[in-house]
Amino acid sequence: MGELMASAAVLNALDSLRNGKLVLIYDADGREEETDMVVASEHVTADAIRIMRKDGGGLVCTTADSSIQDALGLPFLSEVFKDMSPKYPVMRALLPNDIPYDVKSAFGITINHRRTFTGITDRDRALTITEFSKLARNAVAAGDGWGVKEFGRCFRAPGHIHLLNASRKLLENRFGHTELSTALVIMANLVPSATVCEMMGDDGNALPKKSALEYANRNHLVFLEGADIISAWKEFSKG
Repeated sequence: MGELMASAAVLNALDSLRNGKLVLIYDADGREEETDMVVASEHVTADAIRIMRKDGGGLVCTTADSSIQDALGLPFLSEVFKDMSPKYPVMRALLPNDIPYDVKSAFGITINHRRTFTGITDRDRALTITEFSKLARNAVAAGDGWGVKEFGRCFRAPGHIHLLNASRKLLENRFGHTELSTALVIMANLVPSATVCEMMGDDGNALPKKSALEYANRNHLVFLEGADIISAWKEFSKG
């Protein structure tokens, strides 16, 4: 990746992710205008969850690229709701077809690992995420349907970790944190799953970009603009 036309911030972010550190990603002006805390799912710890919970304050979610979706049979939650609508008509009425900043919700199912208790503690959530990452790696490598059975053996649903399904063509039609963070971990040669959490302000709104950048500087974390990741991904994809 070093020879690619990537900004110093992107290269530093890749090193941070490989070393289990958090990075901050701001999507774009005119979109959500939010900054997410991001860590590679395979490196999630209880301490990382605590930081996200206390300093982020949004929803802790875990992404899955298309290879993981296929290996584990992961649906979009909107598809599940649509299929439920003959029995529960309200689910069709609730379909997310009017998101002002996006074309489709990335939300998938929610899970807990079967070794968790309530599933919400920092340790429980870290366990669910890291075990999901391990299973994802093995299921993609196996490629024979083994992953679906193993997924059901090791995990239960619903749970406390929200899965986010990345677009099949990363950063072509959708440019949300799901795609931005997933592209980063792929470029870092890690399991194609990132764990993310929105940063919220004390006023009840999303933390302003300036404040998120100040937080990054205080805590020696890389701060990225979505445009930087998109540019690096275009170069990476050419290879």
